[in-house]
Amino acid sequence: MSVKRNLWPLVLVCLILSFWGASVEGAQPIVTRIEIRGLYRIEEGVVRKQISQQTGQPLSQKKISRDIKSIYSTGYFKDVKVEGLPSEGGITLIYVVKEKPTISGVNIYGNKQIKLQDIRKQISITPGSVADTVLINDNAAKIRYYYESEGFSLTQVVPVVRVLSGNRADLTYVIKEGPKIKIRKIRFIGNRALTSGEIKKVMKSRERWFFSFLTKSGYYKKDDLVADSDRIRDLYYDHGYIQAVVSPPKTTLSPDKKWATITYKINEGDQFRISAISIKGNKVVSTKVLESLLKSKAGEPVSRKLVQEDVVDLTQRYSEHGYALAVINPELVPDIAKKTVAITFQIDEGALYHVGRIEISGNQKTRDWVIRREILLNEGDIFNSALLRKSYENLNNLNYFSSVTMNPQPVPTAKQVNLDVNVKEKPTGFLSIGGGYSSVDKLIGMVNISQGNLGGRGQSLKLSGELGGLSSFYELSFNEPWLFGRRLSLSTSIYKQTQDYLDYTREASGFDVGLSRAISANTWLSADYRFEYATISGVLNSASPVIQDQAGSKLTSSITPGIVRDTRDNYLLPHRGSRNSLYVTFAGLGGDNKFLKVVGESGWFFPVSRKTTLSLHGIIGYGTGLFGSELPLYERFYVGGIYTVRGLGYGDGGPKDINGEPIGGLNEMVGNVDYIYPLIGAFKLYGDVFFDAGSAYDSLLPKDIRYTTGTGIRWISPIGPIRIEWGWDINKKPDEKSNRVDFTFGTFF
Repeated sequence: MSVKRNLWPLVLVCLILSFWGASVEGAQPIVTRIEIRGLYRIEEGVVRKQISQQTGQPLSQKKISRDIKSIYSTGYFKDVKVEGLPSEGGITLIYVVKEKPTISGVNIYGNKQIKLQDIRKQISITPGSVADTVLINDNAAKIRYYYESEGFSLTQVVPVVRVLSGNRADLTYVIKEGPKIKIRKIRFIGNRALTSGEIKKVMKSRERWFFSFLTKSGYYKKDDLVADSDRIRDLYYDHGYIQAVVSPPKTTLSPDKKWATITYKINEGDQFRISAISIKGNKVVSTKVLESLLKSKAGEPVSRKLVQEDVVDLTQRYSEHGYALAVINPELVPDIAKKTVAITFQIDEGALYHVGRIEISGNQKTRDWVIRREILLNEGDIFNSALLRKSYENLNNLNYFSSVTMNPQPVPTAKQVNLDVNVKEKPTGFLSIGGGYSSVDKLIGMVNISQGNLGGRGQSLKLSGELGGLSSFYELSFNEPWLFGRRLSLSTSIYKQTQDYLDYTREASGFDVGLSRAISANTWLSADYRFEYATISGVLNSASPVIQDQAGSKLTSSITPGIVRDTRDNYLLPHRGSRNSLYVTFAGLGGDNKFLKVVGESGWFFPVSRKTTLSLHGIIGYGTGLFGSELPLYERFYVGGIYTVRGLGYGDGGPKDINGEPIGGLNEMVGNVDYIYPLIGAFKLYGDVFFDAGSAYDSLLPKDIRYTTGTGIRWISPIGPIRIEWGWDINKKPDEKSNRVDFTFGTFF
């Protein structure tokens, strides 16, 4: 109802009052009372909050007009009018409202391809809501959008409102589902500088192909296709085509409306190159240092992506040296005639910031100091974003917490950055009793009791046992990562092991003690002492002389110094960084065995995309007997299996005796290439494609390098990391299997 119509009763009252002399000439009557009528469900206060006309004030037609609009805007009423009645000393205003019906039920009709519960999750309107037209239509649009996101782009949703008694209404969304449109072809018109394949790589939309049923891609989704126009344009900008124009997608449907051909028209324009790069505003950091950080280079095509990365790198350089609020503004000035762009990085360095308070919350079991010692920043230090990032990785790698957040809070007035650290603890105790099937030991039984955060002090204690058809292993180990409150780690263990081979049996028991000290944030020096008593028994008469010569019991007393540098962002499943180590074992401090072993290992992790990783891993080992002694059979290098060359049996990648029993080599060389990608990210389940090469050998250089390839699964499960690998032997030998499956419960390399 219009405002003018609602005001007619009030205008008539005002005319009557003017004849009665209730007001002087040119003045309006005084409002003596305001009443509200027609409310049943809505509180009176909701309406009164919208009324600007007040008692004791002259009547204002502008205010009443504004009040009617304001009351309408609440969405609760379908009609609002104002009436006036003469009263002693003025006029009584009556706001008469008519409430919209209340929705008694929300029904969905016509859905076949989408489950009812999935549709209901998309809508916000519920029984008890006001039957507001805008709200009803908004929810119809939400249902349509959800259908489009699932590939049903021609779906129609019609809301039907049926008015019931008692000012109630029944709402039904009638759905006419369209076909699930598949994308047959994506075409580009006008692209010369970039191929269609290059363009398709940046698009979210995909053409339908054989494996689309696994990736759930290849369906027509309007929003994705529109957004792809921007992605294509950004790609051209990153190649110097800053005048590129990409049209909205044009869709052509097949006669049965089940297939779509998408066409983008592209006007590439000319390629622009960088004419000059300058840096202004820097005082603390020299121009030469800042220029060395830039990826953008004069003479190269201008790239918005590289400019953005340059801004990040320059900002990070300042934040790593205390300038937490440094601002880098890139200014790009094109010269249309010359097809060039001049880039200026304008720098506002800001002030030098120090670390203020560091507050820790969320920890209930873990001691406060256990968390603080992993934070590489102290209160009062110059702020350093690199150390902040490494501190975050340290806390994550403890594996005590399901989540870690480190929130820096700059305080400009004090030139400080306060640090709020919040952790969410997870269980660190573990009990596992079970069994399984090992590719080496056949049927095995396992018992594992461990506590990774003993008493909340960061210490770990582990008791494990493993019994298989061909082997058994029992171990008790303890680790103190911060001995005497310093970054000095103490580890010790005692163990007993039995392993049956084809021609002999080996039994061993012993203990080891190790110390490791951090010499920097990422580098450790270590020394480990091992005392082991081993016996080789049950040697068959047909065994080779190499095995028969080592029958009997011998004592090993060895020391192993080492150095490790580890910059991985995550120890269980790294995405970037590296781990490099070198260990030298010398046995001869008493005991019977005297030998030298040197093992170098290197693993590098490179992010291919935000969620995928390329891993390069290698091992080089050298061993020799000392003082006339031979390198013991159980200290030689055995290549083959899940930790060396997958797809080969244990020791198959090295020397064997006359009976085909692996006897290991004096040297080893192994290389692994892995491409790791998410399968189900929410469950931390990843896939792996690999290529391995390696050999154990006695000569100066390897003569028989073995090659394998395959695929696998890696799962960060609630009970620990699980890894399953299937490998195919590329150069299979006559007595070997062409492929094999290996699995392990432990850490990944």
